[in-house]
Amino acid sequence: MSSILTAGIVAPNFTLRVTPDQMLTLSDLRGKPVILAFYPADWSPVCGDQVTLYNELLPEFHKHNAEILGISVDGVWCHAAFARDRNLHFPLLADFEPKGAVAKKYGAYRDSEGVCERALFVLDRQGTIAWSYCSPVAVNPGADGILDALEQLSDQANVHGQLENADQ
Repeated sequence: MSSILTAGIVAPNFTLRVTPDQMLTLSDLRGKPVILAFYPADWSPVCGDQVTLYNELLPEFHKHNAEILGISVDGVWCHAAFARDRNLHFPLLADFEPKGAVAKKYGAYRDSEGVCERALFVLDRQGTIAWSYCSPVAVNPGADGILDALEQLSDQANVHGQLENADQ
């Protein structure tokens, strides 16, 4: 198992393909929490269950103003077919070429198999890792850790907002 980046580290920026003609840059999402869900491969049973769960939880993520990004080494056409098949409403990013370059920056690449770890990261509004977790590759990590981390970020933002209002 890889040694993934941990809380307190500024998340490495990246630009990856969402579609054949659309790119997404992580730093463009600054100002809101971001969930990075690295997973091994489209079409595998555990990955399918994991992304379907996150799709169902989008309203919960959005309550915290959070964006979720799925990332694997699959290509954009594979992602497009998988997202359509699963009716996904969040971006799947192709860490395809050079293969796994972004996953490697996060310590979330399995060299022996050439796929991503099943690794989760929650980034705060400034782009710093607030929480990370690497699940055994055959186990769906669920969303409890993500939701707990988002709740803590929301609580911190509320306290910060109250302090700013008290100063005025």
